[in-house]
Amino acid sequence: ARSLGSVRAPHSAEVAMVAYRSLALAALALALCAAPAAAAPKVKSPAPMPPSPPPSASPAVAAAAGEAAAEGKDDKLGAVIGIIIGAGVVGLAFSAFQLRLVSLIEVEPGKRAEGYTNMEDGSDTNSKLKLYEVYLAIQDGAKAFLMAEYILCAIFIVVFGAIVFVLTSNTPDGFDMMVGGCTALSFVVGAVTSIVSGYAGMMVAVYSNARTTIAAESPDEAGWTNSFNTAFRAGGAMGFSLTSLAMLMLAALIAVLTAILPGNLADEDFAKRLFECVAGYGLGGSCIAMFGRVGGGIYTKAADVGADLAGKVVAGIPEDDPRNPATIADNVGDNVGDVAGMGSDLFGSYAEATCAALIVAASSPEMVAAGWGALLFPVCVSAFGIVVCAAASFLATDAFPVKKEADVEHVLKVQLAVTALLMCGVTYPLAFFLLPAQFQIGVVMATPFAAWLCICSGLIGGCIVGFVTEYYTSHSYAPVREVAQSCETGAATNIIYGLALGYQSAVIPITIIAIVTFISFTFAGMYGVALGALGFLGTLATCLAIDVYGPVCDNAGGMAEMSELPASVRDKTDALDAAGNTTAAIGKGFAIGSAALVSLALFGGFITRIGSGAAGVNVLTPITFCMLFMGAMLPYWFTAMTMKSVGTAAMAMVKEVARQFAEIPGLLEGTPGHGPPDHAKCIKISTDASLKEMVPPGMLVILSPIIVGTLFGVDAVSGLLVGSLVSGVQLAISQSNTGGAWDNAKKYVEKGCVSILVNGVPVAQRKGSELHKAAVCGDTVGDPLKDTSGPAINIVMKLMAIISLVFADYFMSINEGRGLLNVAHWRSLSAWTLPTPSPAQGAVAPIARQRSDGARMFRAEPKPVASRGRARLAACHQTVTAAARMTYAHCTHTEPRALCAGASPPGSHLSAGAWTPRRRSLAVE
Repeated sequence: ARSLGSVRAPHSAEVAMVAYRSLALAALALALCAAPAAAAPKVKSPAPMPPSPPPSASPAVAAAAGEAAAEGKDDKLGAVIGIIIGAGVVGLAFSAFQLRLVSLIEVEPGKRAEGYTNMEDGSDTNSKLKLYEVYLAIQDGAKAFLMAEYILCAIFIVVFGAIVFVLTSNTPDGFDMMVGGCTALSFVVGAVTSIVSGYAGMMVAVYSNARTTIAAESPDEAGWTNSFNTAFRAGGAMGFSLTSLAMLMLAALIAVLTAILPGNLADEDFAKRLFECVAGYGLGGSCIAMFGRVGGGIYTKAADVGADLAGKVVAGIPEDDPRNPATIADNVGDNVGDVAGMGSDLFGSYAEATCAALIVAASSPEMVAAGWGALLFPVCVSAFGIVVCAAASFLATDAFPVKKEADVEHVLKVQLAVTALLMCGVTYPLAFFLLPAQFQIGVVMATPFAAWLCICSGLIGGCIVGFVTEYYTSHSYAPVREVAQSCETGAATNIIYGLALGYQSAVIPITIIAIVTFISFTFAGMYGVALGALGFLGTLATCLAIDVYGPVCDNAGGMAEMSELPASVRDKTDALDAAGNTTAAIGKGFAIGSAALVSLALFGGFITRIGSGAAGVNVLTPITFCMLFMGAMLPYWFTAMTMKSVGTAAMAMVKEVARQFAEIPGLLEGTPGHGPPDHAKCIKISTDASLKEMVPPGMLVILSPIIVGTLFGVDAVSGLLVGSLVSGVQLAISQSNTGGAWDNAKKYVEKGCVSILVNGVPVAQRKGSELHKAAVCGDTVGDPLKDTSGPAINIVMKLMAIISLVFADYFMSINEGRGLLNVAHWRSLSAWTLPTPSPAQGAVAPIARQRSDGARMFRAEPKPVASRGRARLAACHQTVTAAARMTYAHCTHTEPRALCAGASPPGSHLSAGAWTPRRRSLAVE
């Protein structure tokens, strides 16, 4: 409160931010207290033996791992703690600084802040009072909705937390309450952090919207600069608080669980057990993000579509006209959906990407040998991102200030590009400082340079996806202008052009995601994919600042309209709002792109956890292939549910607005002294609809992998995850960009930039024209696509993957991963062995059939076993391990180097466990 420099009662947003930072500082203190216990070797009786080397680790590495862990030496732990805590403090302090600058603009009537035009200058007293009333009404509506939503979320946390505890306690080795309890604790911490992140971000947004409107009253260039800076700093206050809180809470959770779980890094599989429990943190964040995105999206689009239809199409008045009863609900929805929902969404992406990287890193003996510094490298990447974003944030507000409409998009692009380039520079020395010179991830031997390359591919890929999204959603470029011009022939052609734009806009982003995935997977395996996702999120604080800027400006424009401020103010806020639509689309592009990589990384963690990391999953087995189709169907089912929910609520909203226009005398006509519109009734319609309708889609996503894994096993879950990822990412991009293009096409028409020929003379079309009505129809159809279904699909991909990862041991505990129905699949062949051939038996006779790829099929008694390879085999006794590795007891190879990892003369006798296949195609069918 002292930082506000005022004796006035603190605003609820300031109280929320103080509580927000207090929670983060508590996490910081917890990490400091638990870190010594985590770092010190625990006394055990008898003393732990060094972990035995896995097949991929050299004896020297394994010995070093055991000695270093047993002695408790980790010379980089102090540096890692300093990096994480230092970055957290910087982020929290910078967040307070940004909010302090925003608070200098007074909203309450009669107060004035130096440097900004007050409402009394250039506006009458009536407009000033109206603005303040609207400001308070939006705050009350937003707080009321989130309070009701989070009460339901609290009930969900308790119930589902108990389910997490019970199911994760069921492991292949028996019932382990310690694992279940730690996982449930992580789930609760992640869920609570997500709630706090969404609520605090929303309070900052509703605190800053009216201040942006007031800043826009300044004349000429000052109005552009002040209003842009206010909205951008509001986004920065949320972005830096959220990223700092997420990082500090995760670090504190790791420290606490390290102290709770028995053992330390000297113990075999300790790091693996620890980070599998920490994965619950990402699960909690994503579950709350699902309800925040779906519930907030239904709320905002029910109000927005209702206000659009009732106002512009039915009654012929603007959607933000003060006579429209749905306007307050519309402005409330901008905050609960695009701010609170987006905050929880990106928090979940950060938590899940980090958890995926930690789990995969724990499978590498070299990473474990290097100690906490190497294991916590992904957290340190995020820490550097906070500092870099803070240092670069002054570019948009001070180095290149906005002085006219054309500067807005340019400044935001420069901000994003420079931040990404700086991140590429600072993560290079960090990788070489913390990571070992070489470390094995699955079958890939990676290096610090490879890890840095994966991060850079994510950073650069994220920028490209963002810029491509801007190209397809901004009316500064040809695609949106074509959509706007198509309205000349009616709403139908507008819909056709908009759908085509959305489908086309997915081509380049999907290609970029594929390239990033290929680079990352090639150089560092699934660990590289997780680092690529963190690269996408490396500029998370800046991305959140850019994204929150959009709904703040949208609110500012609506408040200017409702308060009947001068046209010059509305012109500025409309331009900022149009740019905000584009920045929101850029934010959604980042969220979807990172979600795709996060989902793939989580899938890799799932495959590693079920013991299939070396050979992967064979998609051509019947159950896996069938589930590919089921997984690809889920995003469409989810979209249908959310779209219909928005339509149902919007229909009720239109009917309520029509009722008020008919029953309140003089409301529609604007007769002086008419009765006020009943905003509370419209808010109640949106609130009730969102809380009721958000449950079925959420349960569809949460229960699908659990039911499939329980009944059909882990291979079925693998197909489900891959299908939903491949289908969902393309559907999400096309939906988000289609809706954004339709929205900005409408604004392009409202600016009078679209003309049609009338008697050979071009006539500009504006609000109220038939062309404008066609544009409004497209915008109305696109609203639930870009703000409800599209953004929520990326949570569908992530949430299904993190649920599968967290419950992997539970799935494996049911019939060894085959599910209750005991579905036979390729993993069941792990028990199949060929009897050792006696000298009298000679070679195994090949089947008289040649495969198209040149491999032969072989048959032996008493059980038939099919093997395939590029080399011809003679007598072979083989055993398939759970990880699908082939080992050989009695082998005679005519071409040994083409088959095995090493060379051996024909007829050599090989001991079991000495050989692994050189090619993944050698997996036994």
